[in-house]
Amino acid sequence: MFLDEVKINVKGGDGGAGIVAFRREKYVPHGGPAGGDGGNGGDVVLVVTPRLSTLSPFSKKVHFKADRGGNGGGSNMTGASGSDLLVDVPPGTVVRDAKSGDLVADLTEPGQRVVVAKGGRGGRGNTRFKSSTNQAPRMAEKGEPGEERWLILELKLIADVGIIGVPNAGKSTLLSVVSAAKPKIAAYPFTTLTPNLGVVILDDQELVLADIPGLVEGAHMGIGLGHSFLRHIQRTRVLIHLLDGTGEDPIGDFVQINSELALFDPDLGEKPQLVALNKIDMPQAQERWPSVKAELAKHGVEAVAISGLTRQGVSELLHTTLQTLQELPEPEPTEEVPVFRPEDDDEAFEIAFDGEAYRVIGKRIERAAAMTYWEYDEAVLRFQRILEALGISDALEEAGVEPGDTVIIGDTELEWSD
Repeated sequence: MFLDEVKINVKGGDGGAGIVAFRREKYVPHGGPAGGDGGNGGDVVLVVTPRLSTLSPFSKKVHFKADRGGNGGGSNMTGASGSDLLVDVPPGTVVRDAKSGDLVADLTEPGQRVVVAKGGRGGRGNTRFKSSTNQAPRMAEKGEPGEERWLILELKLIADVGIIGVPNAGKSTLLSVVSAAKPKIAAYPFTTLTPNLGVVILDDQELVLADIPGLVEGAHMGIGLGHSFLRHIQRTRVLIHLLDGTGEDPIGDFVQINSELALFDPDLGEKPQLVALNKIDMPQAQERWPSVKAELAKHGVEAVAISGLTRQGVSELLHTTLQTLQELPEPEPTEEVPVFRPEDDDEAFEIAFDGEAYRVIGKRIERAAAMTYWEYDEAVLRFQRILEALGISDALEEAGVEPGDTVIIGDTELEWSD
C-alpha cells in the first residue's frame, strides 16, 4: 500500500526519579544524604532509511514512546538512562507539528536523523539539595516528563524527473517502457492512483523518474487528490509534460495543467518542462500533431511527438531530458539535519478559572509540579518558592484566588492556602 501522509504520536521517555536516602554505615550515627539522581529518559529520533519508499509502516502503529530513565539508588547511585527510540522513515519525509503546522524537519538523505521528542531529565536525589543550612534534606525530585507531541509526516518523492499530464495521457506506459517499473496500466482515466518511481540508465548515468497521477482542474485546491499528487513534483528538477494525442483538447490540457502547477506552488511553474505529444502511433494524434506543434510554438514551447507504446521518439526525449538536467545548476546541498523549531518561553504561563477551580497553564510550572514529591514538606515549600519566583502566586491572587480554592497545575490538584 502506498501511503504518503500519516499522523503519529511521539513521546520521549520520562526521567527517572531521584530518591531520599541517607548513609547507614556502621559507626556513622549521623550519616549524610546519599540519594542518587534518576536517569534521563530516551529521545524519539526519526532516521532516514533508503529501504523504505512509503509511510505504510505507520498504518499499523501510531504511538511511539522511548524508554524511561531508571530511578536513583542509595549510596548516590544514578539511575540508568533510557534508550533512544529510533523510528525509520523513507527519504523525502517532511515532518510538521500537527498542532501548529510548523515545519520540524525535511529529511532527504539516508542516515539523516532528527530528535522529535526529547526525553525528560532525571530527578535529583536529596544529595543535590544539601547546603550549609540544610545538612540532611528530606526532599528529592521526580523525573521530568518526556516531551509529547503529535506529528504529521508527509512524503515527497525524490526524483530527477517528474512525468505529468492529464489522466490517461500515457505517463505510466512511458515509465514502464523506459524502466523496470511495473505500474498498473489500463485505457481509462485515473488508472494510476499512486505515484510510481522508475530508474533509467542512460549514457552511464542514472535518472530517477516519477510518474505523477493525472492532474485535473482544481488540483491545487485538493480536488481529485490534487494536493497529495502535486507535492510529489516539488522535489523534481525537470518535468516531462505528456499531452494526450487522442484527447479532446491537448492545448487546453497543457494550459490547464500549468495553471494548476503555478497556483499550487509558483516554483513549480518555473521548472524546466519538456513537452511531448504522446500516442503518435494513433491516426488521430498524427492528424492533429502539426497544429498542436504550431500552437505550442506560439507559446515559445518546442514540443516533440512520441509513442510510449511503440517507443517512437522516446530515446530522443530521454537524451534531451538528460542534457537539460546536466545544464541545470547543481541543487544546493541540504543541511545535515534541517530543523526549524520556534523556541517556546518556558516561564510563560496563563491562568484560567472555570467557575470551580483555577488552572495554571505553563510549560515550566507544569514540569515542576510533575517532578515534586508532595509527601515531603521541604519539597512542597520549594514548589511554593517556584510559584512566587515565576509571579504565579501574585497572578493567582489578582485573579481572585482565596484560601480553600482548588488550583490545578498539570495533573496535580492543590488547595490554596496562605
